[in-house]
Amino acid sequence: MTGKRTNGTLKTVELFAGVGGFRLGLKEPHYKIIWANQWEPATGLQHAANIYKERFGSKHFYNDDISKSNVKDIPYHDFLVGGFPCQDYSVARTLNQAKGIVGQKGVLWWEIYRIIQGKKRRPKYLLLENVDRLLKSPAFQRGRDFAIILASLSDLGYAVEWRVINAADYGFPQRRRRVFIMGYHKTSGIYKRMDKELDLSAWLFKEGVIAKSFPVKSERSLIYPEFQIKGDLPDISDGFNKDVPARFENTGVMIKRTVLTTKTTPGYKGKMTVLRDVLVPDKEVPEEFYVNDKDLPQWKFLKGRKSLVRVSKRTGREYRYDEGSMVFPDDLDKPSRTIVTGEGGGTPSRFKHVVKVQNGRLRRLTPVELERLNMFPDNHTSGESDTKRAFLMGNALVVGVVEKLGEKLIKAIDN
Repeated sequence: MTGKRTNGTLKTVELFAGVGGFRLGLKEPHYKIIWANQWEPATGLQHAANIYKERFGSKHFYNDDISKSNVKDIPYHDFLVGGFPCQDYSVARTLNQAKGIVGQKGVLWWEIYRIIQGKKRRPKYLLLENVDRLLKSPAFQRGRDFAIILASLSDLGYAVEWRVINAADYGFPQRRRRVFIMGYHKTSGIYKRMDKELDLSAWLFKEGVIAKSFPVKSERSLIYPEFQIKGDLPDISDGFNKDVPARFENTGVMIKRTVLTTKTTPGYKGKMTVLRDVLVPDKEVPEEFYVNDKDLPQWKFLKGRKSLVRVSKRTGREYRYDEGSMVFPDDLDKPSRTIVTGEGGGTPSRFKHVVKVQNGRLRRLTPVELERLNMFPDNHTSGESDTKRAFLMGNALVVGVVEKLGEKLIKAIDN
C-alpha cells in the first residue's frame, strides 16, 4: 500500500487528548478515533478525561499513565496525533536513562517514540503539536531538542514538515502560536513524492500539506543551506549546534535527516475573526465576571508599565524588573491575545482578558467565550468550575487549525 485510506477512513490514535481538540478537528468519515489517552499526573481528579468521556464516550478511551500502556494493546492505526509538553529531551546512551528531565511529564516524547517503534506496522501519518519555543530549546544549546525529535522520527522511517502557525494570521479568533509537525512514513505515497522532489523548497511554499493548508509568502533567497543531523541520539544530545551552527526556522522539512528550513510570513487574505465576534450578550453574563470598582486600581497597575526592584531568591541580590504596558481593556476589533491557564477567577491579573462591553462595564471572559476562542462548541467543558474550564482552554489548541490540516492531508493522500 502507498497510503490510500482503509475503507475511506484513517484509523486514528489520539495521545495526550486533553478535552478532545484533535478529535473535534479531525472529522468523520475521513477520520475515526479508535483509541485515545488522557492522563494528568498532577491531580487526583481527571477533569479533562471526564469531559472527554462525557462528550465522546468511554469506549477505546485509556485514562491512565501512558507509560503504563502496553503497545500491543494499542490497535493498528493509520494516523497518530497528539499535543505533547515541551520539556528537556536530552538523552544518555539508552533511552531509559534519559537525563535532565524533571517530573512525571518529562518523558512523554519518548512515549510517542516507544509506541511508534513498537508497532510492526507503523502509522503512515503523524500530526504533533507543541509550543513554538521547541524549535530553539534549550537556551544553552539552541535547537537540540527539536533535532532529537527529527532524528528520532527519521530513524523510525518518517519524513517531516513543520510550521509555527499563529492561528490569528489565518482568520481564527485567537493569537496562539504553536508548532505543528506532520510526519509521513516511508510506506506512504506522500513520503515517496517528497523523496522524488528535486527541489524541497517547493514543498515548503507550495506542495506540502502545511503549505496547502496555510499559504505563505517568502523570499527564497532567505532559505538556509541544507544540513544533516548527524550521529546517534546521544551524540545529538551532547553535541548538536556546538561545533557546526544549525538553526530551525518557523518553516521546514526533513527527509533522511536532511533539513531545509526558512523564515516565512503568512499569505492569508480572507476574513478575520475578532474578539468582538465571540462575545455572548451582556444579559447572559453572570455578575461575578464583572470587575469590581474596588479592584480596578489593581487591574490597571498590573496591566500598566512598571519598573520594580526585586530580590533574587537564589542570590539575595536586588535587581530591576521592567514590564511594558498592555492594552486595557482588550481590543474588541482584533483577535484575542493567547488564552492562558490562569484565565479564570476574579482576582486581578496582568494576563487575564478584560473587555469593555455595551453596557460600559468591564468584565472578564466567560467559559463559553474562551471555548469559542479555541473554536470548541459552546459549553464543551460544562460540568466543571469556571476556573477549571478556563484552565482547560488555556491548555487546548485552536480546533480550526487541526481541521484545516486534516482536510488537506486527506486530499494529499487521495492525490
